Amino acid sequence: MNEMKKDDPAAFGGKRKTGRMSSRKKRVMGLQMFLGLLVAVIVLAPVVWMFLSSIMRSVDLTAKPLKLIPETITFERYQKIFQSTNTSDPAYVFRIALKNSFIVAVSVTVLSLVLGTMAGYAFAHIRFRGKGALMMLILFTYMLPPAALIIPLYRIYDSMHLLDKKFPLVILYLSFIIPFIIWIMQDFFGSISKSFEEAAQVDGATRFQTLLYIFLPIARPGAVATGILAFLMSWDEFFYALIFTSSLNSKTMTIAIEEFNGKFTIDYGMISVAGILGSLIPVLIAVIFQKYIVMGMTSGGVKE
Repeated sequence: MNEMKKDDPAAFGGKRKTGRMSSRKKRVMGLQMFLGLLVAVIVLAPVVWMFLSSIMRSVDLTAKPLKLIPETITFERYQKIFQSTNTSDPAYVFRIALKNSFIVAVSVTVLSLVLGTMAGYAFAHIRFRGKGALMMLILFTYMLPPAALIIPLYRIYDSMHLLDKKFPLVILYLSFIIPFIIWIMQDFFGSISKSFEEAAQVDGATRFQTLLYIFLPIARPGAVATGILAFLMSWDEFFYALIFTSSLNSKTMTIAIEEFNGKFTIDYGMISVAGILGSLIPVLIAVIFQKYIVMGMTSGGVKE
């Protein structure tokens, strides 16, 4: 009987099937790893080349054939950005513009989160006449192309003497970032169970107290993720900053990068340095708040 069992193919069918499945899984995993590595190379290659360009000598950047690996490296461009005191130097202009961009982006993020969160809660949990039409109107203003608004906005700002100033630029950014915040946060607040609000009302809490002590702690991941998106939208904005700013007092980082394009020459090395420094702050913010970004995208509070 033991010999018959050993010779019976069915007795080893499970092992053979498991062996085939494991080899198939290995092939699938190998393919996934290869595709992931390919995507990583495609995504990171421009960033790596930008960093190499920032530490290469100008002679190596314009050499033919192009040298992908520099023979000598230099960090003089980075030192120039942080040490230059000449107000006409593009490196000095970029340092001040980087500071302006940070001030504007932080101000826009804080104000848009405060106003957009309260409006999002109102749209999600307060009934009032015309709520649907008003929400559509807000989304319509967000969808309008900037080119269609630039002339009337410029005339309004010019008549009120608000051109070339940081705080009016903040207000301008709020006009298209707040609708985005409202749209995201009202959907997030709408996914939170109304039982929390009913319990708070039984305990005598006001609407504002319910929002502050009940809904905001639950919606914190979504608020942080939305705030990061608002920061990135204001940090990378170019069109409005190009039209409404001109002096060093209010010029932002995206505009200052153009200072490295001369009339007859282009400083590729300094443009690469500006790109690295300009992307460093958003990357650090994304790394620090990575947990909240993932939670904001995957959770929506307590579902009904």
